[in-house]
Order: sequence, then structure tokens, then C-alpha cells
Amino acid sequence: MSATRTRSAVTARTGRSGRRRENLAGYLFMSPWIAGFLLLTAGPMVASLYFAFTDYNLFNSPKWVGFDNFTTMFDDPRWQKSVEVTAKYVVIGTPLKLLLALGVALLLAQSRRGQAFYRAAFYAPSLIGASVSVGFVWRSLFSDGAVVDRTQSFLGFHVGGWVGNADWVLYCLVALTVWQFGAPMVIFLAGLKQVPKELYEAAEMDGAGPFRKFWNITLPMISPVLFFNVLLETIHSFQIFGSAYVVSNTYCGPADATLVYTCYLYQQGFKNSQMGFASAMAWMLLLAVALVTVVLFWSQKKWVHYEEGAR
Repeated sequence: MSATRTRSAVTARTGRSGRRRENLAGYLFMSPWIAGFLLLTAGPMVASLYFAFTDYNLFNSPKWVGFDNFTTMFDDPRWQKSVEVTAKYVVIGTPLKLLLALGVALLLAQSRRGQAFYRAAFYAPSLIGASVSVGFVWRSLFSDGAVVDRTQSFLGFHVGGWVGNADWVLYCLVALTVWQFGAPMVIFLAGLKQVPKELYEAAEMDGAGPFRKFWNITLPMISPVLFFNVLLETIHSFQIFGSAYVVSNTYCGPADATLVYTCYLYQQGFKNSQMGFASAMAWMLLLAVALVTVVLFWSQKKWVHYEEGAR
């Protein structure tokens, strides 16, 4: 009896020792990520939260000012302009991008010759669209006398180059983000592949046409994927910076027409050396994105349909 207890105790100690070694090995493998998260993400976030309540210009020691940065922000006309431009960009660009992605996904979901090539070709802009070089190319295409200007003049639309036109330059950025529809398209394709074909066959037997099948079968079945894309692309749109900065030739104009939120944040933090004010702006952006995310998650109960038990 005592021998059995001894063996059980030894086995338990050996098991605990083995688990500790496994846990230690796991933490060792995770240590680069943990260190990177603490040093490059969590640490800067905590520091920026402190700077948001200080007057800090990168050269002198931070001086505590409480909520002065936030009250100054709300009274700043250029900050209000940046909020307006960013909201307009999100409201116009995100739906257009998702509509194009869904439309192309519906076409590519059908079996056809060269399907793999078309998928790769439509996805390619998402890989290179965020690069600085593409921003320079885009600015060249939409400048005065460039391809877009000559084409619209040939068609009878004498608008001039979009880049130098305060009324049109934002739509140049919208066109760039819509062109990068490849990533949500791939996600839509994955969702479309999961729709049971039996549902379409049953609908055809009931005399349903293409529109009714899309509205009553396809959309409800891919609504979780649609929600994921809406959430992801909305958050991504709020973070636009590179394309606006490059296309507007670094000054976010003309007339602040492309003064998106992150561009003004960059100007305040690194051009005007107002790091305290920029930190406050960054946290306001985080709160705005969090609020939009909460609203989207709340709204999904009304239009997102999950399989039983999948929620």
C-alpha cells in the first residue's frame, strides 16, 4: 500500500515537473513577442497616455496640464476639419470598396477557365497599394495633364487634375483605397464557398431569380463574413495616412482637402513638436474607433445571421 502511494507521489511530482518544463519552454519561445509587445506597444501606449495630459514638445520635460490638450483640440478648426475629412473618407470609401470586393467575388466564385489567374490579378493591388511608390504613381495619374485629366477631357468633363483640385482630391484617395479591394474579396470568396448549393437548387425549384437568390440566400449566409469585412475595413479607413501624405505631396492639401486625422496628428507631433497634443489626438482616435466598433457589434444582432450554436 505504501509502495503504491510512493509511486503515485513520484508520478505526480514527475508530471508537475514535466508541465513546468513545458510551460518554461513555451514562455521562452514567446519571450521575443512578449518583449516586443511590452517595449513597442504597451510601453509607448502608457507613455502616450501620460503625454496626452502634458505640454511636451520633445525638447523640454513634460509639464502636466490636465485636460488642456483636449479642450484646445475641440476648439481647433483644423482638428474639426480633419475629423470631417476622415469621416467623409470612411463613409464613402469603405462601402464602395466592399461593394466592389463582393461583386468581383461573386464573379470569381463561378467556375471558369483561368480562375486562379484572375484571383491573383485582382488580389495583387492589395499587396502593393499601401507602398509609397504607388502613392507617387497615383499622384502622377491624377495630376494636371496626366492620364485621368486627358481621359475625362476627351469625354467632355473639364475638371482638371484631381490632385490640385480641393473638390476632387479626396476622391482620388477614395479611388486608391477602392482599387485595393483584393483582401476583402478573398474573404468574401471564402464565405461564398461555404453557402450550401442545395439552397440555390431549392430556390430555383420555387422559381426564384438571381436577385432573390442573392438577397434571400447569399447575403444572409455570408453576413458573418460581411460583418467581419465591414469591421476590418472601417478600422483600416480610420487609420489612413500614407496615401494621403504622399498624394498630397506631404502638405495634406490643397486647402486641407486631404487633411485626414492621422495626417494632422503627424503634423502636430513631428512638424510642430507638440507631442502632448498629438498624444491626446491619438487617444481620441482610439476612443472613436472603439465607439464605432461597439456600435457595429451592437448592430450585428439585427442583420448578421449565424448558424445555430455558432454565435
